[in-house]
Amino acid sequence: MDKLKQIEAFVSVVEKGSLASAALEQDITPVMLGRRIDALEKRLGTKLMHRTTRHLTLTEQGTVFLDHCRKLLTELDIAEKIISEGRHKATGHLVVSAPAAFGRKHVAPHAPAFIATNPEVQISFNLTDRVVDLVREGYDISIRIGGAIDPNFVAVKLASNRRVVCGTPEYFHRNGIPKTLEDIANHNCLSFNLQGGQQRGWYFQQNGKPVIIKTAGNLDCNDGELLHRWVSEGLGLGWRSTWEIESQLASGELLTVLDEFALPHYDIMAVYPQQRHLPAKVRFFIDRLKSIYAQPDYWSKG
Repeated sequence: MDKLKQIEAFVSVVEKGSLASAALEQDITPVMLGRRIDALEKRLGTKLMHRTTRHLTLTEQGTVFLDHCRKLLTELDIAEKIISEGRHKATGHLVVSAPAAFGRKHVAPHAPAFIATNPEVQISFNLTDRVVDLVREGYDISIRIGGAIDPNFVAVKLASNRRVVCGTPEYFHRNGIPKTLEDIANHNCLSFNLQGGQQRGWYFQQNGKPVIIKTAGNLDCNDGELLHRWVSEGLGLGWRSTWEIESQLASGELLTVLDEFALPHYDIMAVYPQQRHLPAKVRFFIDRLKSIYAQPDYWSKG
């Protein structure tokens, strides 16, 4: 028999003064309620109360036990209320990881407005191009762009995105336009260095299969914003996300090439560990980003 039900039966009978009144409140029979108290006394190995048809008297042990039971039930009610409110009201400390450049432009700037409507939330950001270990490093959520997702994590699409090869019109005028993936070898490619994660090359799709093309160039670094600037200055080709260059594509400052080989899905995602009940602070933050990114012309505005 459930220990909690036994304790609730004991407290209810004492507070109502009789088995009949307590049973009526709990919508069970007095016999069933009496059995719960009998089972509790048997489990504890002591008599908690003396019962007659007219009177109910607590024993010394029953008086002591009653005080602890009331405290226990009160603490349980408080705990349940906190958890229940946590599913519908955003509270607590939200720890977020995001790629450095993307986080600076499209995640962290939206935090003040989120906190304004969810004042009981505190947010900490770690903006890094490194793929963090959410569980080991204590993150609630990680914003990621493309890449494989661990099956123990849940990935929610926030916005569509592609990785494309791009350059300025001036660069293509000087160096020609690559028509095939093999042509990339004849161009100055500005890439993340070893620490940045693109040391293997740029990823494409050819004949329905993923391929990796080795690149070479006279400049590399581990900072996406700097690479973007170099590409915008016409110093070479870049393999950039559309979220980053959408406004420049619209204005003609940058042009894309080899689009037919671009990976079909390199989406912006919110990733979090699988859990039975997702905290409201995580759910609300994801919903807020999705609604912002879905606004017309959000990306093309830069």
